[in-house]
Amino acid sequence: MTEFLLVQTAIDSEEAAQRLADSIVEQRLAACGWVSGPIRSTYWWQGVKEEAREWACSFKTRQELYGALEQAIKALHTYEVPEIIATPITGGNPAYLEWIASETLHP
Repeated sequence: MTEFLLVQTAIDSEEAAQRLADSIVEQRLAACGWVSGPIRSTYWWQGVKEEAREWACSFKTRQELYGALEQAIKALHTYEVPEIIATPITGGNPAYLEWIASETLHP
């Protein structure tokens, strides 16, 4: 298992995305939160093909914070079933990875 993760979600407005990023970083559940968009999503929801304008949020964090980060996203998210996907960071600039470690919560 890797020590670091990139966690992503998408949400329905720029304001909601920025509130999510601000809250997650303020709680130190992630060292950094990116907001990008708008993006155009096409997906199935309850048997119907949908299209939506969304904003993507990506968070750099440590593996041990994933559970708390997931719960924080769910608590703030506007969707019934929010996308929350974690991708292991298997390599990177050692100084950057150390920065993620030093700027996140240490329970």
